Amino acid sequence: MPQSVTVHPFQALEPTVQSEIGRYTKRLSFKKGETLFSGDELLRYFYIVLSGKIKNYQLNLDNGKEQTIFILREGDMFDTIVLLDGKAHDVMYEALEDSEVMQLPIEEVRELLRTNESFNRMFFPYLARQMRHVEELATDLSLYSTSERLIKLLLQNLDPGNRLKYKLIQGLSNSEIAKLIGTVRHVVERHLKALKADGSIETKNKDVRILDATKLLDKLKLF
Repeated sequence: MPQSVTVHPFQALEPTVQSEIGRYTKRLSFKKGETLFSGDELLRYFYIVLSGKIKNYQLNLDNGKEQTIFILREGDMFDTIVLLDGKAHDVMYEALEDSEVMQLPIEEVRELLRTNESFNRMFFPYLARQMRHVEELATDLSLYSTSERLIKLLLQNLDPGNRLKYKLIQGLSNSEIAKLIGTVRHVVERHLKALKADGSIETKNKDVRILDATKLLDKLKLF
């Protein structure tokens, strides 16, 4: 399995670019459970996560069903779609734990995209990873059962080569895990109970520990 890569995209920028960005940034802090942004803030500003976890999700107001798209952590950037097309994006944000972000005027970031090769070398591979993640989410929701989706998430949580999923679910409630895989809390709890019963995992205080990864891989092959 590949070794952990802890350098996040902003850290990979050349020092001169980091310094340039630093001239017009502002730090914002959010408390756990706080809903982020209102009005046209995402049309005017771009954000880089400095610490914490921020959920990006969509909500069906008619039935209350929620689907998590990303859980953004240190070094993650948003909203990349608004940055590129300048149009409002129908998503919501919530701090899953106390979090801090860097706020940048979005026009300054667009200027970096137009003129700065170092920023582009960082930004476009990051954007590609986000696109692959959304593609995988759509495929998983369409083609795999909730049990398979949960097992895949548990295994990806162990993979340091998967930056968007590595150590993602530590500290998350079963409700939040359910929103990652497009189901509800009691379904996740039922699957986790079955995996615990056969010795594949153990759970303690919102932490899932895999005891037998081979057994989990074998379960995927059975579906």
